[in-house]
Amino acid sequence: MPVNLDNYLGVHAQALKLRSQRTEVLAANLANADTPNYQARDLDFKSALAAATGNKGNGVHLETTSARHIGAAGVNGTGGAELKYRTPLAPALDGNTVDTQLEQAAFAENSVRYQATLTFLSSKFRGLMTAITGQ
Repeated sequence: MPVNLDNYLGVHAQALKLRSQRTEVLAANLANADTPNYQARDLDFKSALAAATGNKGNGVHLETTSARHIGAAGVNGTGGAELKYRTPLAPALDGNTVDTQLEQAAFAENSVRYQATLTFLSSKFRGLMTAITGQ
């Protein structure tokens, strides 16, 4: 009986890709912490995952309230996950909106969730291999 890997892995393959994209965005924020007028961005993971899986639930969504917000372009202009500008708690005098501590915390949290998704996928593949080999 053939197994559809997309159905077997469920949402976790898309989640891993989105976590990877969010890591890149957060790393770019941290790298530009001292760049004047740099606007910190983040990925709305929940809505991006819902869009990737076709689930349009009634959850909370980020709202673009300014023409300067990124529209439907997505990460690196690919049309994938939407990037939003992060609202600064205390913007710097040079116009930079990166809060280093907030970005480091978000990066660490995203890393833990990325590792959890990898662990879950690893156990799914291990279970599949056990079923194939019969051991």
